[in-house]
Amino acid sequence: MKTRLMLALLATWGSAHAASVTTYDIFVENGKRAGEQVVERGDDGLTRVKFIFKDNGRGPELTERIRYAPDGTMTEYEVKGASTFGATVDEHFALKDGTATWHSTTEKGRTQVAGTAMYVPLNSSFEVASAALGALAARPGGTLPLLPNGTLSQTKLDQLQVTRPDGKTQTVQLIATTGIGLSPNFAWATLDARPRLFGVIQPGQMALVEHGWEAAIKPMRDHQKLAEQKMLADLAARLQHPLDGLTVVRNARVFDSDKAVLTGPSDVYVLRGRITAVLPAGAPMRGVNHEIDATGKVLLPGLFDMHAHVTRWDGGLHLAAGVTSVRDMGNDNAQLQLMLDETARGNLLGPQIVPAGFLEGESPYSSNGGFVIKDLDEAKRAVDWYAEHGYPQLKIYNSFPKAILKDTVAYAHSRGMRVSGHIPAGLRAFEALDAGYDEIQHINQVMLNFLATPQTETRTLERFVLPSEKVATLDFDSPQVKQFIARLAKQQIVIDQTLATFAFLKQKDGDINEPFAPVADHMPPDVKRGFYVGTMKIPDEATLHRYEQSYTKMVQFVGMLYRAGVPLVAGTDELAGFTLQAELEMLVKAGLTPAQALQVATRNGARYTRTSHERGAIAAGKLADLVLIDGDPTRTIGDVRKVAAVITRGYLIYPREIDMALGIQPFVAQQPDLKTLPVPPGDSGSLSTARR
Repeated sequence: MKTRLMLALLATWGSAHAASVTTYDIFVENGKRAGEQVVERGDDGLTRVKFIFKDNGRGPELTERIRYAPDGTMTEYEVKGASTFGATVDEHFALKDGTATWHSTTEKGRTQVAGTAMYVPLNSSFEVASAALGALAARPGGTLPLLPNGTLSQTKLDQLQVTRPDGKTQTVQLIATTGIGLSPNFAWATLDARPRLFGVIQPGQMALVEHGWEAAIKPMRDHQKLAEQKMLADLAARLQHPLDGLTVVRNARVFDSDKAVLTGPSDVYVLRGRITAVLPAGAPMRGVNHEIDATGKVLLPGLFDMHAHVTRWDGGLHLAAGVTSVRDMGNDNAQLQLMLDETARGNLLGPQIVPAGFLEGESPYSSNGGFVIKDLDEAKRAVDWYAEHGYPQLKIYNSFPKAILKDTVAYAHSRGMRVSGHIPAGLRAFEALDAGYDEIQHINQVMLNFLATPQTETRTLERFVLPSEKVATLDFDSPQVKQFIARLAKQQIVIDQTLATFAFLKQKDGDINEPFAPVADHMPPDVKRGFYVGTMKIPDEATLHRYEQSYTKMVQFVGMLYRAGVPLVAGTDELAGFTLQAELEMLVKAGLTPAQALQVATRNGARYTRTSHERGAIAAGKLADLVLIDGDPTRTIGDVRKVAAVITRGYLIYPREIDMALGIQPFVAQQPDLKTLPVPPGDSGSLSTARR
């Protein structure tokens, strides 16, 4: 019905100039239709696009007008509408007589253009990607200059014959493009002389495909996963350096995560992925095969990002930031199992993953990862699946049926799982605690406890707007607030506040998002450009001031929680790696010392993933998850960005190499050498001399 209505409207909208109309359907991973892109190519030379995608109670709605040059690049471009979180989109580009000009709510620019170049909008439909495919195919050498800056290139990875239910077939090709973002972008294109977009598969998330060709999604997804797997395995082989034999990290100042202090210089011995000894620096060494000189550096236990939604391509960013363990807080189950297997085999560059099972209820606002259920029996079957697949935790989401919440939590507890989540619509945080929650995700979900009513629709953008509007005037000394904090402390309810992520609440479009200001100049130009794009609709200075006050008070509230004895964890739900570093800075802004913030990201991470027996500390018998910092983050928390080397899963990893591979300017001037030491003939490799 929705598609027919949209097409009827389009017929009226473009009837005077329509030459052809192509409709693309968008599906989330569980097969639910969640949007469409309708492309009208007019006989007046203009292409008009309507794009809508809605998942999890939010999503963009865009209208575009495009005029193409004969070479397939754009000479005019206009997009209007709303972004995923409701920010106004109003962007224009024109290329005339060799001069390119552009302006939007975020930026404006002007430059001279000699020859061909493709403008990259800050917000767009997939039609822009389709245009780039055609323009690239016409370019000798397969590269295309980009505006405002950069170069796009493409590689053909595969081709596949697909079939429609009516028996019609066609052959499509899988293209990987690089030059935009921090990982390749994949698209399925036609085999025309000037290819155009046929489909886009984002495994574990969504699929876009020409209307009527839905049957092509599965074979395209399967082929793309295999193609990506080869690329990822090659990347892992190049950037993961196996540590064979006994290795010593010599003369390091070790962070004691239990006491939140630095120890004196120590030598840390690593063999087959585990720490075998931590000895005073300079103790006699025997049988050591390799040595890393850590003089003047700090050695941290591997950091935990306790709130991520892992993809196959962001693992390098985690490791480069010192994150060796990630708690995945909701994913497509099949895709996550694939990543767990690839990581275990060493074929995926990335941290170790601790999975949390995602459980949602059916509604028009549903998020569609994990299991989406209707009743208690389905909820129990989902819990059983997660328990049998080794998930230590369950995450409940916004549309979960409140009538079965308590019984579901009790059942998950009976299967040995911790339970956390958002607060289901119609409830407040104290009622989730009544139902048995062990943890709450996100600072806005905590603040809604004092602001929402049972009638508040927290599955829409209201869950972001209401805290932004009201926390500024919330009285933290009120009995309601004090009693709730006391209850959190008494029950030891964990708070996964994700402060750095929620800095978007007070970001004015055109200003840099605070967490990324320290790293922006290290980023590729197009990534840096994206840091200035606002997320929320902030119409005037008065609203901006109110939102800034609310966010400042949210940060203060987290400090109050910590001082009251409420356990915190460090999570992100944003750009991998870099956001975790910013989260630690936010914890310091909330009143924690740098050492206490590091303790939250190490000891607490292990404690609340139930991995303390092997992670979260530097001690004999633990996993060798080690992060070498060229600075002292216990004094200056920003030094946590100066990661010189990482050891995890039996590999030595240099963040400098990862950064350079991704087009990022490294954060350390040089990486420490791994020296190979001669082992005398007959030496058994024992540490008996060192232990005496």
